[in-house]
Amino acid sequence: MGIGRVNLYVNTKQEISNEQAIAFSNLIKRRLNHEPTAYITGHKEFFGIDFQISHGTLIPRPETELLVEKAIELANTTFPQFCLIADIGTGCGAIAIALALHLPEVKIYASDISAVALEAARSNCLYHKVGDRITLLQGDLLDPLPERVHLIVANLPYVKESDMAMLPPEILMFEPQIALAGGADGLKEIERLLSQARRKLLPKGAIVLEIGYDQGQTVSKLAEQYIPGSRVNVITDLAGLDRAVIIQSARRAKKD
Repeated sequence: MGIGRVNLYVNTKQEISNEQAIAFSNLIKRRLNHEPTAYITGHKEFFGIDFQISHGTLIPRPETELLVEKAIELANTTFPQFCLIADIGTGCGAIAIALALHLPEVKIYASDISAVALEAARSNCLYHKVGDRITLLQGDLLDPLPERVHLIVANLPYVKESDMAMLPPEILMFEPQIALAGGADGLKEIERLLSQARRKLLPKGAIVLEIGYDQGQTVSKLAEQYIPGSRVNVITDLAGLDRAVIIQSARRAKKD
């Protein structure tokens, strides 16, 4: 109908036209075909912020808001004067933009291998007027970063190969598999990022990663392998399942 929610409630007796009825019926058919509501409406709320969503970008999940919360805490407590942040695998830009809106003094690099995702991120940056503080970069993981950063935040693919076929049709049929499939153990991309991290982190820098419900112990061992001496903290969700890992480097990053 092209009206806001308030007008919808105010004009409850207004009848829709035949054209609007047909359009609504077509939308219902798309949803019955398992297409996610976010793709149908073109919008999704994340961290209390409205984002434009298009096919080809992962739909932001509520559980990923934990990454933003922890990143804000680290930025305010560990790097209170200035914080340089990298959001790796930015997708529609949800994490980077949420951080930019809540941390007005930070500078953010947001990278993604997908040109489609970066176009969506660019639109959202312009919409929320943070384009002057978020630099979008196309490339593989940490490769496009032009300098070292204080904080790396990443929601990378972590679904195991054996679990992909069991995903709901809304996910399997419509969301980009490149943003979901994490290889045989689900940790292919996470391990690759950790192997690159020391040369991209500033002294005492930190990494915040979203992980699968049973991946905390394995990711902790990978962190110890690739970033020796780091402090690793596995964060669980309200159900007590692994949800995020915070890795804090205790020493100056070495040059390769």
